[in-house]
Amino acid sequence: MLWFRIDNRLVHGQVIEAWLPHLRARTLVVANDDLAANELRQTIMGLAIPKNITFICCSVAETTITLDQLAASDVSGHILVLFASCADARHAHQSGAPFSIINLGNLHYGPGKQQVCEHIALGPEDRHCLQYFKDHGVTLDFRCLPTSTPKISV
Repeated sequence: MLWFRIDNRLVHGQVIEAWLPHLRARTLVVANDDLAANELRQTIMGLAIPKNITFICCSVAETTITLDQLAASDVSGHILVLFASCADARHAHQSGAPFSIINLGNLHYGPGKQQVCEHIALGPEDRHCLQYFKDHGVTLDFRCLPTSTPKISV
């Protein structure tokens, strides 16, 4: 099973303590251009990840290739894929990442953004991306924690 999540915090306590166990994920893929280019940040982030979880960083453009390689390898089990932004998730989807549902876990408030729920603030670019997902049949799952009641938008 593949689970795709947008969370601008990337790897943090909720992902480690709630999402990975809930999904029974054995692999965590972080698709982020900045992180993929920074080995020091990868190492630091990797320290927070349990030893029994395979941790992979890739650029957004390499998301589909990375998932194809995982499918062809000995890595088995469920996979959680994290994106830092709606734009990154859209780029991965346009490049062939196979998702029909995406979890919106956290997008911080900032200038030009409107708070739409407790953990999601959207700007015009975010709204455009979410409309892209709706137009392409991707279900939007708005929830911070897996135990929360999802707010679903199709």
